[in-house]
Amino acid sequence: MTNNGILISGAGIAGPALAYWLRKQGFTVTVVERAPAPRPGGQTVDLRGAGRTVVERMGLMDRARAESVDQRGLALVDTRGRVTARVPADSFGGEGIVSEIEILRGDLARLLYEATVPDTEYLFDDTITHLAQDADGVTVTFEKAAPRRFGLVVGADGPHSVVRSLAFGPERETVRPLGLYTAWFTATGLDLGLDGWYLMHNAPGGLVASARPGRLPGEIKAGFSFRTAEPLAYDRRDSAAQRALVAERFARVGWEAQKLVRAMRNADDFFFDSMGQVRLDRWSRGRVVLLGDAGYCATPLTGLGTSLALVGAYVLAGELAAAGGDHRLALRRYDTVLRPYVDQAQELPPGGASGYAPSGRLGIRMRDLSMRSMTRWPLRNLLAAQFAKAGDIALPDYATTANAAALRSVR
Repeated sequence: MTNNGILISGAGIAGPALAYWLRKQGFTVTVVERAPAPRPGGQTVDLRGAGRTVVERMGLMDRARAESVDQRGLALVDTRGRVTARVPADSFGGEGIVSEIEILRGDLARLLYEATVPDTEYLFDDTITHLAQDADGVTVTFEKAAPRRFGLVVGADGPHSVVRSLAFGPERETVRPLGLYTAWFTATGLDLGLDGWYLMHNAPGGLVASARPGRLPGEIKAGFSFRTAEPLAYDRRDSAAQRALVAERFARVGWEAQKLVRAMRNADDFFFDSMGQVRLDRWSRGRVVLLGDAGYCATPLTGLGTSLALVGAYVLAGELAAAGGDHRLALRRYDTVLRPYVDQAQELPPGGASGYAPSGRLGIRMRDLSMRSMTRWPLRNLLAAQFAKAGDIALPDYATTANAAALRSVR
């Protein structure tokens, strides 16, 4: 049996990006998403390096720029709100800690979604519950929809991927935790004196409070992060308990943290999660393949998650088309082309989690000193190499053929 239908799990950034390129190459695409509709808002993500190139090749860069968030850069502040270090957004050619082009995750996901309709089928408010592979395809069981057959299934459903769990095993065997937890949410009606800057405050105990401008007037994208020596046991579905946990951790933190704690309690987009990297020797099992955070999450500490999702989608679709639908050859090539890029992107910045969230006052002072030295030699050269990873891949030119609309089969 031949089947040109490809099922993608996840309608965030990686999923719709892959759907766009697969449709360009003549495949039939279905996307299943647990949320009832495209998720709006969220925090900002970076468009940098090869990820920016992919967006340009999609013809979406002008729209992305129009919806980008205006930020002047990153500034560290002490308990009294005094700036201790700044790194402007135009540092490192606009590819530094704060990228020249920052866009809300929901806005980028919406642009990608809109670029795929009406040619792509979306199944919202549903999820995959079982995968049964054979020589000709995959029988997929859904929570709500009737079972269906596909030639290939792609897990683009984030670091807690359902597809990865079904095809590769439990999360504890595929994710390397960093001992870092983060909460994100939107606050309004607060005067924090941002003046266009992404402000970050470190407190002893590995605590980080942050606030940055949103796209809309008066909108603040806020965050709390903290380190732990032992993994936390918490219910991922219990938002109230998560908010209480974060509030307790930051109850004695200065700067504007208490204003943010109060705003967090009523935020309708609160999100809490652990940080961990997905490390796999291979990204495919038979006719199931992983994309983006589901297969090679690098964590927000690298600033390269969006680039990996966009580039991975472009390469996966291109290799499937170049292989004439031979999924075995295509998935081998997907790994060969993308693996060096992923390996570099997953290398954490100097200090890793402890560099981002120092435990003691001395560590915080050293962090401030290093931030002030970032744009000067010799630290500038070291950091420039870190930021250059975003563009460290020669993107193949997967030209769509004149008969791309003709059905392809996944063999």
